[in-house]
Amino acid sequence: MKIIDILKTEQMSLSFEVFPPKKETSYESVRMATEEIAALKPSFMSVTYGAGGGTSEYTLAVAKNIKDKYNVPMLSHLTCVSSSKETVHARIGELKENDITNVMALRGDLTPELENTDRSKWDYRHAIDLIRELKEAGGFCIGAACYPEVHPESANQKEDIAHLKEKVDAGADFLTTQMIFDNNLFYNFLYKIREAGITVPILPGIMPITNANQVERAIKLSGAFMPVRFKAMVDKFGSSPEAMKQAGIAYATDQIIDLYANGITNVHVYSMNKPDIAKGIYCNLFQILGKVF
Repeated sequence: MKIIDILKTEQMSLSFEVFPPKKETSYESVRMATEEIAALKPSFMSVTYGAGGGTSEYTLAVAKNIKDKYNVPMLSHLTCVSSSKETVHARIGELKENDITNVMALRGDLTPELENTDRSKWDYRHAIDLIRELKEAGGFCIGAACYPEVHPESANQKEDIAHLKEKVDAGADFLTTQMIFDNNLFYNFLYKIREAGITVPILPGIMPITNANQVERAIKLSGAFMPVRFKAMVDKFGSSPEAMKQAGIAYATDQIIDLYANGITNVHVYSMNKPDIAKGIYCNLFQILGKVF
């Protein structure tokens, strides 16, 4: 099933994101964790690609296993940073061969090594280049990323939204935000992109912070604004692992309920490979909403 068909219904959806192993010896533990999350029967699941495509060979394996075993629609990430056209075309061919029709088209993170190379010679410099390739290949539902708090390489939000519109015009069917911890930022961003003529479905990305050590990493990765009440939660419960875990699940649940209550029907959770976190959020929502996704 194509994800755009899920997002266009009026029903609420909940999706989870997982990541592939960094090496073959870790594959079994990752398989077990991702299968536990798939057993919850979310609306769909996404599998990341790894910085610089470093774990790309396992992305398809994880996606295919879940799709075949649990019949959960899969969204496979594909990055193009520093990749050749031959490599990207080969990946597109593999996706088609394995009947993976949903692709998250990303430029990809620049590793320290890539930042110091001459990017002018790359076949793909931006996500829009990959979106065009996927559109030309045909048959894919294409997702793209967006940044409610402005992409770190954009001069300002106006410029950022203009580039985002270009990605949608090139063929992106839906958008998923970088992690957000303050829903008001998302609502404000949604208003601005609708004004700019971007009408495709947009999924707010929710990252459950269940360990105090995650806070610094989350800020480094996304530059996300941390509201006062979030900081207070970490200050209060951060020194107790179990308390912090439950507080993080509660905070994420509260964000999702607020989004649903304000008419946002599709939410994406960066659950990573933590079945207990995904299950905690899922069970909370089930008790409140009395439904499955």
